[in-house]
Amino acid sequence: MKIQRKDIPLNERLIFALDVDSAEKADEWVKKLGSHVKFFKVGLQLFLAGWFPVIDSITKRGHKVMVDLKFFDVPETVKLAVRQLKDRGVTFATVHGNDPILKAAVEAKEGLKILAVTLLTSFGESDMEEFFGRPINIEDYVFVRAKKALEVGCDGVISSGLEAKRLRNNLGDNFLIVTPGIRPGANITIEQDDQKRIVTAREAIANGADYVVVGRPISTAKDPLAMVELIQKQIAEALTI
Repeated sequence: MKIQRKDIPLNERLIFALDVDSAEKADEWVKKLGSHVKFFKVGLQLFLAGWFPVIDSITKRGHKVMVDLKFFDVPETVKLAVRQLKDRGVTFATVHGNDPILKAAVEAKEGLKILAVTLLTSFGESDMEEFFGRPINIEDYVFVRAKKALEVGCDGVISSGLEAKRLRNNLGDNFLIVTPGIRPGANITIEQDDQKRIVTAREAIANGADYVVVGRPISTAKDPLAMVELIQKQIAEALTI
């Protein structure tokens, strides 16, 4: 079954992860990549370093922002936290939790798109067994988490590219899949790599992902813009499949 692709510009399908420790460094990366990349991720480290002015500085340049704070708390607290993003020009926000937590985020989104975290890409089979005390099939786990998230009204999910194909084939095309854990290829390694469920951008998009989130493969590259172009080429190739 051919995937019905969404009309998303190529320069937005790659979300660059601003995993830096200051607003100044984030601004440098936005300036450096802004001609090629129009979507940036602000995670815990950067948000705590620069708070809302960091987000505002990106959106004022005409770029999109994914706020990746993985809200996880009692439902009312999550609802109030999501409301703090109102009128900030944020496109995506990530939430982690059970149905009541996800539902609370959905109720407060007001123009945001809520993405449910299924399972961190740093988790492998051994981590699941350690966490749950018994073997857990990751693909089944991610599928159940994604299905429940969509049932309560989330706009999409965060999933590795390894599980994206099953999600797309079984849950349809009317939701977003955003995929971290992207690596350019077998010949390129990342020092201190904590990701376990990894794929290339081409594989992720071919499997049904709409967006890929990439940080260290770009930020540690000798030529970051060349790496961006390589990853975007992989995405473009996958979109023709």
